[in-house]
Amino acid sequence: MAFEFDHLFICVDIGAAVAANLIDLGLVEGTANTHPGQGTANRRFFFHNAMLELLWVRDPAEATAPLTRLTYLWERWQNRHLECPFGICLRPATADSDHVAFPHWIYQPTYLPEALSIAMGTNSAMLGEPLLFQTPFGKRPDQYDPKQAQPLNHRTGWREITRVELISPTADSISPALAAVLATRQLRLRRGAAYRIELGFDRERQGQRIDCRPDLPLIFTW
Repeated sequence: MAFEFDHLFICVDIGAAVAANLIDLGLVEGTANTHPGQGTANRRFFFHNAMLELLWVRDPAEATAPLTRLTYLWERWQNRHLECPFGICLRPATADSDHVAFPHWIYQPTYLPEALSIAMGTNSAMLGEPLLFQTPFGKRPDQYDPKQAQPLNHRTGWREITRVELISPTADSISPALAAVLATRQLRLRRGAAYRIELGFDRERQGQRIDCRPDLPLIFTW
């Protein structure tokens, strides 16, 4: 069964002012979004095959309510400067598949229609690893319905995310859920002193690099 990388989220300060840094780099921001009942909100940047999400908690009561509690989104966001601030979302490579890439439990947030749910990794309480989840309804942004279309053309020229690599101080001891995601080859992992993500674009043929730290634990390569 094949899977694709759908999007990355990074926990950031309320309002994601750091998005201005990405705009200054030449990225065009897409529509923002809120998640009623989950207590989170975001700012988003779309590429042809995937999306980058800057996420924060806007309503602590919703984020700590019984339905959302098991995601540990509140704790992950609160501890974003000390623990792993990332979430990794996969999608099936074929729209008719209901197979999930990793051990999971079913999360049915109120902002989704009743027929839809999210497969949440069984490592969700492990703040030293990224939150893992899979959406059966995910698709490439360049295949969105015209009514939902997002800006995909950036001054940087970046089109597709072709490498997602997590650098982690806990890389030597990982959960079965994270091991299963690594087996899909949609995420790479190596050990490092501090958490960060490297996003590679378009097979990184130009050999260029931008380090967004310390504002974001993120490095772009292309």
